[in-house]
Amino acid sequence: MGKKINIGVLFGGKSSEHEVSLLSAKNVIGGLDRNKYDIHLIGIDKQGQWHLHDEAVFLLNADNPKQVCLAPPTTSVALTLRKEDKQLLSLSGKPLLQKLDVVFPVLHGTNGEDGTVQGILKLADIPFVGASVLGSAINMDKDVMKRLLRDAGIPAAKFMTYKRSALSQISFENIKNELGLPFFIKPANGGSSVGISKIRSSEGFMEKVLEAFSYDNKIIFEEGIEGREIECAVLGNDYPIVSLPGEVIHTNDFFDYEAKYLPGGLIFEAPAKVSEKDVPRFQEVALKTYKTLCAEGMARVDFFFKPNGEILVNEINTIPGFTSLSTYPTLWKASGLNYSELLDRLIELALERSEQEKSLRSSFL
Repeated sequence: MGKKINIGVLFGGKSSEHEVSLLSAKNVIGGLDRNKYDIHLIGIDKQGQWHLHDEAVFLLNADNPKQVCLAPPTTSVALTLRKEDKQLLSLSGKPLLQKLDVVFPVLHGTNGEDGTVQGILKLADIPFVGASVLGSAINMDKDVMKRLLRDAGIPAAKFMTYKRSALSQISFENIKNELGLPFFIKPANGGSSVGISKIRSSEGFMEKVLEAFSYDNKIIFEEGIEGREIECAVLGNDYPIVSLPGEVIHTNDFFDYEAKYLPGGLIFEAPAKVSEKDVPRFQEVALKTYKTLCAEGMARVDFFFKPNGEILVNEINTIPGFTSLSTYPTLWKASGLNYSELLDRLIELALERSEQEKSLRSSFL
């Protein structure tokens, strides 16, 4: 067997989805083949500081999604941007390990899924799993994402966008007249249903608006769609493939945080019970969405499937969850790719992209 790949798993983060990231990272770390990889656990705390962790004790309350947290660290580190063998340094300046061959960012939300970490890793010349800077930034911002879908002719729910500076212009009646009832309020940048509210009447409307603004300086209002919620997983760089579709069946009012991450919150059927003629329809729209939005490596594309057969794209997630309840690995398992094989392929894609980028000229002379 050849030399093991030196992989850093990056998790936590200064984000409202910090705890979700910890749960995802636990599964990714457990699923990596120890015969192929030397694994280094890099936890980012809620203040944004990076730490090296011991796998045996890196999480506290690991089986409780509401109370899970990082264990107290022993070594605080910084990532250097020097093109040298040593890239992780202790804050005292001491090199800690050989150059990382690849990083697997298991980060959700702002400061991790939005292109910020991806930019740091590119500057440090470290290959990484998932979308690059542009694809990460586009798909984190629901407003930009939906405008690109609209320009590409990909059907999606109607929406309206407001920045914090326009707060005084937000009117329940205006939103209702444009989008109908019910509608949703969402932070433009975020995920895991954090800060999202479903609005059926004017009661408590401004409180929900302010709650969304507490997570982001830009929010969107989106029409409520009556229909089934279907998802497809996409995997690849230049030649992506698409999983069979799966379906989210709610036990909660909508697919909120608790439904996603607490046992019993949702039922997910993979493959979905849709007709044979509809399967390629979902896969075709997923593939077009993935390419339009500059995704790479992996993404989950979420749809609304209306009773009249119309398919609308809800959103795309470039670092989908990898918890035991997460739909992305479940979709691939239903499509014939097991968890360990999926992780291997994602790492291969990261290394392939890096090699391709290294072949590009960086100087005119």
